[in-house]
Amino acid sequence: MEVKIGVQHAPREIVLESGQTAEEIERAVAEALTGKSQLLSLVDEHGRRVVVPADRLAYVDIGEPSGRKVGFGAL
Repeated sequence: MEVKIGVQHAPREIVLESGQTAEEIERAVAEALTGKSQLLSLVDEHGRRVVVPADRLAYVDIGEPSGRKVGFGAL
């Protein structure tokens, strides 16, 4: 899954590809927002952990992974 995380007072969003399902990601976000966890913690496809303080979350966009275009081509 492709996950985009907006962080308050940060000019850029965090984008990662995760092997977790949409339901697992949504559950982790819900736990962070309801106060069960102080941090939103997700793991990307390479095993790296991304941790964001729950009180700094602006938005979380969960979507299908997008294919990367390589080279030149007609639009």
